[in-house]
Amino acid sequence: MRYLDPKADWPFIETFGKHPDLTICFLNALLPLAENEYITEIEYLPVHLMPQTPLRDYSIVDVRCRDERGRIFIVEMQMLWSPAFMHRVLFNASKAYVRQLGSNEKYELLQPVYSLNLVNDVFMPDVEGYYHDYRIVHIEHSDKIIEGLRFIFVELPKFKPQTFSEKKMHVLWLRYLTEINEKTRVIPPELMESPEIRKAVEQIEEPAFSDAQLEGYDKFWDGVRVEKTLISDALKKGHAEGRAEGRAEGERLKQREIARNLKALGLDVASICQVTGLTPEETENL
Repeated sequence: MRYLDPKADWPFIETFGKHPDLTICFLNALLPLAENEYITEIEYLPVHLMPQTPLRDYSIVDVRCRDERGRIFIVEMQMLWSPAFMHRVLFNASKAYVRQLGSNEKYELLQPVYSLNLVNDVFMPDVEGYYHDYRIVHIEHSDKIIEGLRFIFVELPKFKPQTFSEKKMHVLWLRYLTEINEKTRVIPPELMESPEIRKAVEQIEEPAFSDAQLEGYDKFWDGVRVEKTLISDALKKGHAEGRAEGRAEGERLKQREIARNLKALGLDVASICQVTGLTPEETENL
């Protein structure tokens, strides 16, 4: 059997955008919810128009839902990382939060918004962990929290399977996302032992997709490759410009040091300017 990569648009939507039971299991496993906060029922919400980012839509897959308590959950699969995505995530969660109320409704009716962002890229290389939980907290007293918005970022490339018994489904879902792709021919038996994971695997079997969907799947990865190249080229250009600026600044510092030494020897300002290329004002201020 051949499988599609579950991180791509069609497989991700087919799995988590059409099967509430799988989405509920996934959210309960990945979100930092206490047992009495677990989700038991959801309804899917329409995906609204998103703000523009420097990249196209290939790199982002989005699923939204609301549970029986009214809490809103936004799940995004981000194939590539850009600093603009952090602003996009904040914008989308904030928009979902404020749109809960009509003009005459009370603020007390507002329910929390959870933003779960699965990133197929490393954006915090200096931090060891793969799971990042953001809340609005008091800087000096981190136990003081403003409830309402919560942001979870998972750096998938950093994930390494662990045997935490209390986090079994957390590990299984992340293994589902990170270990299965077009090269997979046999699914690890420990994944197939879970009814939820087995059902999710069935959603990404290649025969389950139409020719048009498979063509769209290929275009998705072509788009991701193009965007990755654009980001790489932009980074290289930025690094080159940074190095050029660094060399120029180093040369300016060197000329200032020479000017100081010449000035200490009593050489006149005009001669110092001729030697170093500094202006008379720069030389006088040394």
